[in-house]
Amino acid sequence: MKTHTILPKFLILLILFTGCNPKPQVAEADASQKFEMANPVIKREPKDFRQELTYSIDSLKSKQDVDSLLNRYSEKELHAILALNRMDRNRLRPNTNLVIPECAASDFLDYSPLPSNIDFMACIPKAVLVSQRVQAFGLYENGELVQWGPVSTGKRSTRTPNGLNYGNYKARKKISTVDASWVMPYYFNFMNHEGIGTHQYALPGYPASHGCVRMYMDDAKDIYNWASMWELNKGKISKNGTPFIVYGEYDYNSDKPWYNLAENMKANDMTEEEVKLLKDYIWNYQHDPRNFETQLDTEEGMLASAQ
Repeated sequence: MKTHTILPKFLILLILFTGCNPKPQVAEADASQKFEMANPVIKREPKDFRQELTYSIDSLKSKQDVDSLLNRYSEKELHAILALNRMDRNRLRPNTNLVIPECAASDFLDYSPLPSNIDFMACIPKAVLVSQRVQAFGLYENGELVQWGPVSTGKRSTRTPNGLNYGNYKARKKISTVDASWVMPYYFNFMNHEGIGTHQYALPGYPASHGCVRMYMDDAKDIYNWASMWELNKGKISKNGTPFIVYGEYDYNSDKPWYNLAENMKANDMTEEEVKLLKDYIWNYQHDPRNFETQLDTEEGMLASAQ
């Protein structure tokens, strides 16, 4: 007869696991498809310093100014400039102001408005942070920033809700139920009932979505491959997916916040209020048992591997 050892409660939470369709999903979407990459994000050695960067505001007054900009910079430099201004290349038009770094950084992470390390997230294997105030996302592994990029969150009338959510289901290509002409590649839902997720779509340089988090194609694809979905048991969530944390407030009545970099390279850094809010979200994460494997989960996994 097999006997079981009864473990104290504090040993139940043993091992951390990594973790714009209005119709809620009740099953894992796209689960049968093979991922192209198991983990596309490459961790880097943490830095002990932050590169000093200087920015200026350049005004594109004519088509000739736009052409001059495109010819003056390399593809790598143009990528950084466009990302800093949260826009696609085809949005470069006359009468556009751009914030431009006066000296190119060797590492794109040096331009990030999100911290390179968040110590109170060190116990979280993976997390997606989305700052609405500065329209940027960051991917964190055990508190270390491994990737960042520009986003376009909800416009004034359809704002993206803030809060701690989790990756639910995903689809390589999703058609919006609001407008069938809206195709959303590499969609990853993190608010099931609201139909809100990350996906590729146009970045105009300001919040413009119907609630989802728009991003570049490569960034959407990386999150699609990198983040984890929920695990369901009889239609109920047994384990949460990767946490998606949306925070901050975009000021729709002021100049774009990245223009402030011309006066202060730290102007878009995370504020003390945002840090406090993130700590509250992380506290909630730590107290949700669906973010952890139990002893029973571990034993069942070992048994399944042995068979």
